[in-house]
Amino acid sequence: MNDRYAALKERVFLRLEEHPHMSDAELRSLIDGMVFSTGTGEYVPTEERIRIAERLFNAFRGLDVLQPLVDDPAITEVMINGTKDIFIEKGNGIERAEVTIESEEKLFDLIQIMVGKVNRAVNEANPIVDARLPDGSRVHVVLPPVALSGPTVTIRKFPASPYTLEQLIELGLMGEDAGELLRRLVRARYNVFIAGGTGSGKTTLLNALARHIDPGERVVTIEDSAELKIRGIANLVSLETRNANAEGKGKIDMRDLIRASLRMRPDRIIVGEVRGAEAYDMLQAMNTGHEGSLSTGHANSVKDMLYRLETMVLLGIQIPLEAIRRQICSAIDVIIHLSKHRDGVRRVGEISELDDIVDGEIRLNPLFLLERTPGGGMRLVPTGNPMKRVHKLAKAGLA
Repeated sequence: MNDRYAALKERVFLRLEEHPHMSDAELRSLIDGMVFSTGTGEYVPTEERIRIAERLFNAFRGLDVLQPLVDDPAITEVMINGTKDIFIEKGNGIERAEVTIESEEKLFDLIQIMVGKVNRAVNEANPIVDARLPDGSRVHVVLPPVALSGPTVTIRKFPASPYTLEQLIELGLMGEDAGELLRRLVRARYNVFIAGGTGSGKTTLLNALARHIDPGERVVTIEDSAELKIRGIANLVSLETRNANAEGKGKIDMRDLIRASLRMRPDRIIVGEVRGAEAYDMLQAMNTGHEGSLSTGHANSVKDMLYRLETMVLLGIQIPLEAIRRQICSAIDVIIHLSKHRDGVRRVGEISELDDIVDGEIRLNPLFLLERTPGGGMRLVPTGNPMKRVHKLAKAGLA
């Protein structure tokens, strides 16, 4: 198959040189004509011809050997550590993919295709970049000399149709009682923050919660690399950051976008992920009438998320820690913490309400906590603590 594939690839390459503006449909027709012609004098099963045709098309217009991995709905993450070590997350575990990339030059070309689709640039001067594929998959690239083992790419895939809250409950992320509380909080316009580690399901839960926003509201989403899939909102504005150009100009960061969003008359602002100084601007937005806002951040617990928010705010403005804590407590109503366990299952570990400032610290009111069951399993259970901030529920008629 390799010799036949190499010969066909050379023929296709020569035809493309003659007709450089050939459309995808024309290229597919050309490849099919070559692959399914019967002039080889050798029997080739139809299934193998189909594989060769698809591989040829992917080599010129897709992501070559990576394309089947990106297209496989069962694969949730593709990890490329140089040309030989390619791993995938499938189900609840990570395994080595049975593909390699022919050369580092080819891998670099594939990287340029991926980042070029969203007008991003990655090179030795700018070796780290975030991008996305046309299907919404998130791409993170690190090039040498930063990446010692060669060009490194991580592709985080998302389902074509985002999970609903009901589906996440069925998958064991939380129980129906916790799900019902979150539905009511979103509908009543509580400011909700989702915390968790990498791959814990923060974006997935945010998408699911956003389905319960009133479809008549105006929503602005702000992301470093667009990956949210908000459904059912007609008046939706999606904003994405922009890197600086080759001259170091034209950069638009999260802070710029949050400030711009305030002039768009949003009912709600959704910040895909807070990582730095934009945390201060997000809190200001939540504190100036934009109730019902949603956001996510990396943290190992609810308490850790509070400390990280304090640190991020200090990156943007030097104000007393007490003032920062009051801003956080006033802006955010509820924090949800997610985690991915050793069995591969993602679960909500805690849902806590921000209560008040006591002795200079933000006091939490845990509403749900993850507990181990007698059978050795894990279950999110209500703490029995009554919710303190009920005024929004009452105003929405959901108390």
